[in-house]
Amino acid sequence: MKIDKTTGLLDEARQVDSPNYDDRPDEADIDLIVVHGISLPPGHYGGPWIDALFTNSLDAGGHPYFMEIHQLEVSSHLLIRRNGEIVQYVPFHKRAWHAGKSSYGNRERCNDFSIGIELEGSDDEEYEPVQYQQLAELILALCDAYPKLSTQRIAGHCDIAPGRKTDPGPAFDWEMLYNLLATNSRQPV
Repeated sequence: MKIDKTTGLLDEARQVDSPNYDDRPDEADIDLIVVHGISLPPGHYGGPWIDALFTNSLDAGGHPYFMEIHQLEVSSHLLIRRNGEIVQYVPFHKRAWHAGKSSYGNRERCNDFSIGIELEGSDDEEYEPVQYQQLAELILALCDAYPKLSTQRIAGHCDIAPGRKTDPGPAFDWEMLYNLLATNSRQPV
């Protein structure tokens, strides 16, 4: 996996352009990776709905749940589907709208300094082994491309927005992720 720092694009990702991003206050200040979980409709996998949500084209009549969310303007930098496919919506050097009201350590507005990675899944269903493998490889590629990132600066959406968000949920296996990072990393995990 390679990241083109000029374009902010991942070479192995299918590109789907989201309009839901803007400039970061400081492009050099990327120092956090946020792991999310998403399924649309909730608990259902596959289909075009995540792409549609992140491109503002979700059909409100496609499912009762979509009535609640079709007008949201949200995005993430990447999605890792259940089969391991990686989709990129926003270049890494741009600010994706994934974290909302959030804080990490003593810093507010995590979108300003983080990269958001969605995993297709739900809080209470195990994620697929291929998703962990892709996530670990992706994190290491990001750490190579952006010097302020490290395998020690990874948080769940639930960690940066406690009480408001629960993803990636208790089904996410942090130990598996850290073991994969340690196995493949050239830096301490």
